[in-house]
Amino acid sequence: MGEIEGTYRILQTPGSRLGAQKTSGVSTLEPGQNLLTAMASSPAKAHERDLPVKIRMLDNTVEVLDIESKCYGQTLLTEVYKHLNLIESDYFGIEFQNIQSYWIWLEPMKPVIKQVRRPKTTMLRLAVKFFPPDPGQLQEEYTRYLFALQIKRDLAEERLTCSDNTAALLVSHLLQSEIGDFDESEDREHLKTNQYLPNQEKLEGKILEFHRKHVGQTPAESDFQVLEIARKLEMYGIRFHLASDREGTKINLAVSHMGVLVFQGNTKINTFNWSKVRKLSFKRKRFLIKLHPEVCGPYQDTLEFLLGSRDECKNFWKICVEYHTFFRLFDQPKPKAKAVFFTRGSSFRYSGRTQKQLVDYIKDSGMKRTPYERRHSKVRASTRTSNTDVPKQSVPFSEGLRTPGSPASTAAPFHSVHSLASPASIPPMFAEPSPSSLDPRAPYTRIPDKTTAAPVEEAGRKLMQQPGSPVLQGLPVDHPQLSSLVLKSPLGLTPAFQVNLNAVTQGSSPLLSPVLSDAGGARIEEDDEMKRKRYPTDKAYFIAKEILATERTYLKDLEVITVWFRSAVIKENAMPEGLMTLLFSNIDPIYEFHRGFLKEIEQRLSLWEGRTNAHVKGDYQRIGDVMLRNMRTLKEFTSYLQKHDEVLTELEKATKRLKKLEMVYKEFELQKVCYLPLNTFLLKPIQRLMHYKLILGRLCKHYTAEHRDFADCRNALKEVTEMTSQLQHSLIRLENFQKLTELQHDLIGIDNLTAPGREFIREGCLYKLTKKGLQQRMFFLFSDMLLYTSKGVTGTNQFKIHGHLSLHGMLVEESENEWSVPHCFTIYSAQKTIVVAASTRLEMSKWMEDLNVAIEMAKKSTEKSEMLLENSVCNRSNKLPPRYLLGQAQRPNTITHVCWYRNQSLSLSDYLCMIQNQLSGYLLRKFKNSNGWQKLWVVFTNFCLFFYKTHQDDYPLASLPLLGYTVSCPVEADGIQKDYVFKLQFKSHVYFFRAESKYTFERWMEVIKRATSSPARSSLLLPKEKDTHTD
Repeated sequence: MGEIEGTYRILQTPGSRLGAQKTSGVSTLEPGQNLLTAMASSPAKAHERDLPVKIRMLDNTVEVLDIESKCYGQTLLTEVYKHLNLIESDYFGIEFQNIQSYWIWLEPMKPVIKQVRRPKTTMLRLAVKFFPPDPGQLQEEYTRYLFALQIKRDLAEERLTCSDNTAALLVSHLLQSEIGDFDESEDREHLKTNQYLPNQEKLEGKILEFHRKHVGQTPAESDFQVLEIARKLEMYGIRFHLASDREGTKINLAVSHMGVLVFQGNTKINTFNWSKVRKLSFKRKRFLIKLHPEVCGPYQDTLEFLLGSRDECKNFWKICVEYHTFFRLFDQPKPKAKAVFFTRGSSFRYSGRTQKQLVDYIKDSGMKRTPYERRHSKVRASTRTSNTDVPKQSVPFSEGLRTPGSPASTAAPFHSVHSLASPASIPPMFAEPSPSSLDPRAPYTRIPDKTTAAPVEEAGRKLMQQPGSPVLQGLPVDHPQLSSLVLKSPLGLTPAFQVNLNAVTQGSSPLLSPVLSDAGGARIEEDDEMKRKRYPTDKAYFIAKEILATERTYLKDLEVITVWFRSAVIKENAMPEGLMTLLFSNIDPIYEFHRGFLKEIEQRLSLWEGRTNAHVKGDYQRIGDVMLRNMRTLKEFTSYLQKHDEVLTELEKATKRLKKLEMVYKEFELQKVCYLPLNTFLLKPIQRLMHYKLILGRLCKHYTAEHRDFADCRNALKEVTEMTSQLQHSLIRLENFQKLTELQHDLIGIDNLTAPGREFIREGCLYKLTKKGLQQRMFFLFSDMLLYTSKGVTGTNQFKIHGHLSLHGMLVEESENEWSVPHCFTIYSAQKTIVVAASTRLEMSKWMEDLNVAIEMAKKSTEKSEMLLENSVCNRSNKLPPRYLLGQAQRPNTITHVCWYRNQSLSLSDYLCMIQNQLSGYLLRKFKNSNGWQKLWVVFTNFCLFFYKTHQDDYPLASLPLLGYTVSCPVEADGIQKDYVFKLQFKSHVYFFRAESKYTFERWMEVIKRATSSPARSSLLLPKEKDTHTD
């Protein structure tokens, strides 16, 4: 009773766990067999009676294939792929409806007649089985054509749900692919006889309007645009499986390249990434997900879902096994030894090629181009192209410096439509390319440029990011307000910043599996070394380049507030008009200024690099004049920066007072674009001034007094120093307030943590001595109290308070000898005495020093903190959500959670030191066991590396918290034969990062070392003479 019927361990691969050992999984094939030999050796009779099987292809034609009655599923699949001349066949499968009318995939390793109940009368159909996150990973034009047909089918069957605007845009590209350029009468006639959408009639006008803009677009280009739009939709490739959780709540389960997904209705509420999943199994109707302990703690690490029947449960389990193997493993699974006497549970495993194997096969085989037929297309037939024609994601280091709209920045192997009204009237991916672009009728011709071409979406984004563009970038394609609506801003914004929601699009694709870096990731080749040598080698140039890189990141951070958060609160009408005015009237002018400033820096760097003849005329190889001019202008915004104190306070008060705003605030923090706690972004303008001061200081130190740029840099430094001296105390106060509000959200059982006079001092992990032995606890030290909490017993990803101790009368002393526990000390307070142990002697000394300083501060304080504690700490019984909402669907992970998992501690002085150690730029990343380097835009902030495909992306693909990591240079055993490489290591996790120059290498090493090693204890505690932020 109750035995597990099927189990699949999520093997630790470089794809599922960064830096782990390579493994190949498990297969049911005999040793030495492949699929074809296995099928050939099956005990089928030589002259079996033929069985006619009807298969509906993706173009809706029906083919009848005669197969042997006892043949295996693989035989039928092979015949279909051979009939279609399909090379990238592993993305596809054959599905059929069972007696309960839900769709089942045909298994290759079982006879067809044992799977299909009535094979003669059942209509099978070809379908896409595995949906890659990026259509650029599809090597063949023919494969992309079939994928576009699958999107067409999903639209008609209402599987791919999306907004009316997006649906109309997709259909318009399908029309362009099938009937060619716009002709109103022909379009209307075609739409009458072909049903693309259930509600097609009411969208006909929008479809025609979009189709009018695709003049000159080839069928292959249209297919690619269909896939580009579709892959950004939440329902792309999603197949629902009805289920319920332990509480009986109706949900939908699905699986994707990322992992197992949970939906309520059509809204995704959680993602269990493959890297977080330890094992998948099923017992009768129960589907079980076992998570890694570091994801959820040692408690309740198994999530349980109930499906409609055992068959449905097993079917979903099989799909999960196949998806994990296909996207996450390197090689075809190894054979699994068969049991001699009995077997326990299902032996099902994926038996085909993995995506990595498939991509390598296409690359290595050099397939010849062969024609194929577009059944319903009235335009000329396409020619199949080889893998060299896939849109490349690789760009050299210098690509990041190209100015928006420059010829090199808009060159792309896949060109979009070239005759459009204006970039503002359509999504960025369809913006007009530069005159230097090739004719879009030749989409796969190489660009005659020495640099590698960027994807078409990058060209569009760069155009849309030009300062002064009227487009509000970054909102999703599926935004419910996608219409001709223009937001009328009451906040006095310039016309350039008024928002047209009809012209926006979603961010880039989700994270590609690291094992796919040869095909899907960006790679740098040896000839890039020569390309990089063309650029200046002066240290001042790389310092200026650092200003550019960090300015790009800073502007993106401002957009989180000015664009994304504004959109969220306007959509829900959640923020009072007074608070709207206070918030946006203070940050919008700063945002507008920095848009222009960024454009100036980009232009200057372009001239500095000599990509025009302007450098011949003289002094463009300097940055001091640009900095001086803009620092003087920035001084005019000091009054806005001084109001950020009030903005933070009023925003926190409003979220406590207004439930609707609180809901919008919490939901917004769960969005990918909000990669840090929301109020952190409000501190960025003051933090940026500190960065300018440090960077200008480095420039002044580098230059000699006679250098022509020295005077401007020195004067710019004076200007920014004057501003920072005025705002220094304000920054410390704001950092303290931001940390208190963040902890208010992270802790269960405390009210009014942001009370006047309270200061955050340290947080971290200690082990408390209890009756059960040493138990892990998270401690939080403030200027008036010490809290200790635990995590893992709730589903909210928060810390539950177990106790609080007043600092008045507290005594701390070392007690290693008394308890025979390493790094142990005792805390005596009026309420109780507790014994705790730190992980290292250094951690113990940090805690004891900060505790003693805080106790002294409390003695000098005239306030009675007992009343403050009584009003703050309570024993509320928060109603917890269902268990499956653990993690992403609830309070997102913060640096506090990293302290818990990595057994680290941080003080306010650490956070203030982090402000001075932030960096952005392109790096090449390599895993311990991978073969090549993957180019990524990397942002280091908040003790964490955030990885992006390019600097234009709106949200990170992945992140790597660095607490506990060590940074060093590679040793000989690492086998790294490149310059400017640094190594990050935590236990067995190892990463290598390669910088473009000696200066950038030293800067990355410097900021990571400084941010991950603690400064002097308590040196930056809040000065008491400065009052706090609240009334």
